[in-house]
Amino acid sequence: MSGIATNRSNITLPAEVSQEIMQKTQQASAVMRLARQIALPGRGVQIPVITSDPAAAWVAETGAKAVSNPGLNTKLMQAYKLAVIVPFSDEFRRDAAALYDALISRLPLALAQKFDSTVIGAVDAPGENFDTFAACTTQALVPAGNATTYDGLVAAYTDIAEHNGSVNGFAMSPAGIGLLLGAKDTTGRPIFINDVANGPGARLLGAPVVESRGIYKAGAAGVGTAPGTPALVGIAGDWTQAMYGTVEGVQIRFADQTGLTINSTQVNLWEHNMFAVRAEIELGFRADTACFNLLSGATPNA
Repeated sequence: MSGIATNRSNITLPAEVSQEIMQKTQQASAVMRLARQIALPGRGVQIPVITSDPAAAWVAETGAKAVSNPGLNTKLMQAYKLAVIVPFSDEFRRDAAALYDALISRLPLALAQKFDSTVIGAVDAPGENFDTFAACTTQALVPAGNATTYDGLVAAYTDIAEHNGSVNGFAMSPAGIGLLLGAKDTTGRPIFINDVANGPGARLLGAPVVESRGIYKAGAAGVGTAPGTPALVGIAGDWTQAMYGTVEGVQIRFADQTGLTINSTQVNLWEHNMFAVRAEIELGFRADTACFNLLSGATPNA
């Protein structure tokens, strides 16, 4: 299928503005802040994966030393395109500084939230070579019976340890932070108020906490006798086992003589004295998903 011909050209953004857009995307994404970043060629790159560790053995005097080969495999990290389009009026374009400010403040957050939503499994992966945590073990922060929020966190820590990982970071939604702030001990005193309430330096079980609105998947109420599903509000994991790659950072283009669907209505930009700015980035994500647990909140109408 041929593409639609449009009058498009590159916006020449100052280098510091383009860099700031990328930096703000990374800052707004909890996954990007916690995972390792690598350079990603357009054709993709093979990521080495250790599937089993070498094993040492005791040796008697003059005895032969044990030989142990670690298991190795590879995963292909592939680049997938993530994009957003923002319309503006021509009157707004007259103020270049305002345009740059709008790009910086509006576009990075949209890209970051969609990336985080995809990693947690709230949005389908763009392809088979993009890992998500959708099938990871889930621990409840709103447990049933005599269990507590703290028990749910410890269960996540234990499960990850059993898979040769160590929890070194939590990606949490505002809803997840709210659950942690509301957790109380048997005397009614808040458990985590001195940790997760401390802003950028917040820590939980000794590991940093990074907040993002993209780390959320809405739950669903039960139908008939079928149980509902709780909302997903966070990720605990060993982030040394996760990495993301970018090809060229955020790319900016604009169009002013084409049609654009705005709020389900087809709008001719030229006819309405408007133009649209498109931001896109090519991203890849790979992880050892066994080293991560999802954290859930309440079930709707439960």
